[in-house]
Amino acid sequence: MFEELLQVPALGSWLGLLAGLLAVYLLYSSWTFQDEQKHPPGPRRLPLLGNLHQLDLNWLDKSLFKLSKRYGPVFTIYLGLKKVVVLAGCKTVKQALINHAEEFGEREITPLFHDFSKGHGIVFSNGDGWKEMRRFTLATLRDFGMGKRLSEEKISEECHYLIEEFEKHEGKAFDNTTLITYAVSNIISAIIFGKRFDFKDPILQEMLENDKQIIRLSASDSIMIYDAFPMLGPWLKNWRDLMKNVEDIKQRLLHLINKLRETFNPDICRCFVDAFCTRKLNLEESDAQKVHYHDDNLVYSVMDLFGAGTDTGSSALRWSLLLMAKYHQIQDRVQEELSRVVGDRQITMEDRRNLPYIDAVIHESLRFANIVPMTVTYNTSRDVTFQGYFIEKGTTVLPLLTSVLYDESEWETPNTFNPSHFLDKEGKFIRRDAFLPFSAGRRACLGEGLARMELFLFFTHLLQRFRFTPAPGMSEDQLVLTPVVGFTLSPLPHQLCAVSRH
Repeated sequence: MFEELLQVPALGSWLGLLAGLLAVYLLYSSWTFQDEQKHPPGPRRLPLLGNLHQLDLNWLDKSLFKLSKRYGPVFTIYLGLKKVVVLAGCKTVKQALINHAEEFGEREITPLFHDFSKGHGIVFSNGDGWKEMRRFTLATLRDFGMGKRLSEEKISEECHYLIEEFEKHEGKAFDNTTLITYAVSNIISAIIFGKRFDFKDPILQEMLENDKQIIRLSASDSIMIYDAFPMLGPWLKNWRDLMKNVEDIKQRLLHLINKLRETFNPDICRCFVDAFCTRKLNLEESDAQKVHYHDDNLVYSVMDLFGAGTDTGSSALRWSLLLMAKYHQIQDRVQEELSRVVGDRQITMEDRRNLPYIDAVIHESLRFANIVPMTVTYNTSRDVTFQGYFIEKGTTVLPLLTSVLYDESEWETPNTFNPSHFLDKEGKFIRRDAFLPFSAGRRACLGEGLARMELFLFFTHLLQRFRFTPAPGMSEDQLVLTPVVGFTLSPLPHQLCAVSRH
């Protein structure tokens, strides 16, 4: 009886405590629900996995584009435990990257990006170091003729080397990937190192093979899982292979940099490496910028320039030639315009204004190929309310360039290769606001001017000299436009015939 009397108050206390906890939980849930209403919507997630089970990690941009049609232009997904806000559509991406450049201007340094450059260089860095390296690099590229006559001469010279290599195949089918990659790489190499490489140079071949593997492995599903769960890295073969290729290309670039240092003369600036060393030498110890001119920033900036200046440019040219072989009627118009306006003389950048159809074809090739479907991810620098949604400081943000280049509200036939997207009724070239293959805002590609010049000159020189057709026994319909999906989208391996027009 005595024990029962003791137990009754205890039971009442426990019931009271449970009731209190339930009230607190309901109140918290109500606040959480109200707060969640302010955040971008998105699919339901699973514990630990987030939304990984709902995404095709082998073609992530396609999965996200599909989700944007259900959840709108600003939505949330979870890659494992990591929250990611995706921005889709032309208006939304431009509003974020241009009108809210400060809030959406920081690079997210994922575990993979930190592995790449340890926070140094141009692409995977932030803060004052990034600002100084970007300013210096842009100024140096301009000094070495980016978008000017000096660059044009180097590209035209390289075009002739490439034409000679194509001619060796005597109109027979071949895979042009390697030759085009070497030629495009030589343009950025001339700026970085002050020289071009022979196509048979083993150093060039090894660096480009490293670069190819880095791009391929970076977009593998296991590396995306590594970014969500970085402790798994050492157990993932793709991560180990990726790190080996990163270290290999770094050592090869360091070898070239050190060879230049041996003959460095501050009175003669031969290349980007010389410009960096001269800048470091000329800065006073009291200058705040001095601290940024160290070996890590040099080698990782060189690595960024070499990788970015090779892969996207070579992919763009390969896509454009593949599209010409597939759509012979468009190739006919390109070559008719070339013959009428230029004839057999040397093509120059001045000719572009008089070649509106060719200009439209090049722009449409870049749009349709969608070579960089997703920008490198950003972090919000502070809390921001964007399109009515609250996004906290430090949130990962992913601008989806696929959704801009294939925006159904901006392009008449987004899923079709159609040069008329860039032509008015009179056949004159027109610019389009939704043409953002180089991204926009503070983090836009700083080599855009050089890339545009490269593509125009390589494309026109090759189309002036050759007609591109499918391999014998293959029809135009059999040329596949499905890409190899990596960090960038490149054509599947294929062979074309480069038939001399003369």
